[in-house]
Amino acid sequence: MEDTIGAPQPLAASEQMLEAAVRYADERHWDVFPGSWLDDNGGDLRCSCGFSGCPAPGAHPTRTDWPGQATGSGVAVRRMWSREPRASVLLPTGRSFDVIDVPEVAGCLALARMERMELPLGPVMSTPNRRLVFFVLPGASAKVPDLVRRLGWPPSALDMVVRGDGDYVPAPPTRMGRGSVQWARQPTALNRWLPDAEELISPLAYACGREAAALRDR
Repeated sequence: MEDTIGAPQPLAASEQMLEAAVRYADERHWDVFPGSWLDDNGGDLRCSCGFSGCPAPGAHPTRTDWPGQATGSGVAVRRMWSREPRASVLLPTGRSFDVIDVPEVAGCLALARMERMELPLGPVMSTPNRRLVFFVLPGASAKVPDLVRRLGWPPSALDMVVRGDGDYVPAPPTRMGRGSVQWARQPTALNRWLPDAEELISPLAYACGREAAALRDR
């Protein structure tokens, strides 16, 4: 039986956050740390940080020392969320994985092509700001720019963001604005071993290049 993370459960929102964070740590052996959350003031959603212009409402670190706070211990995770059960679930990149973050349309095109090519795939997240986030082995942030150049694109021409050491991503079921982060491809026993960025970069760059060209032609 496959182990899946983030499947819908009949739990309160705060319980879902805690259970997901514990499962990431215990089952996937990913480091986890708590972030900000959304306060609902009569339908007006605001980030707990209190900044009206918050660029990532409900989904950013609340401490500057968050890299040292992140833990892969389920016991420590439960202790942290007991202090603030509404906290979002954040995952540091550059440790167990890096991620490649692309526009949703390009990501869906690339994902379909990868499946046709039977490429190895790791988990893939979908975010409310219409992005797809592909999990790959650590080290992608250092090698992707050169890989993209070899394929004929200047990295600055593609809407492709690689997150590695010193960065993080919000994980399901974290709420961001009016939506929630979700799994497009859930973590399972079958994708425990992540692909190298080099295995996925060709379809990702091709799809991002097509989208960039389409935007220029509008």
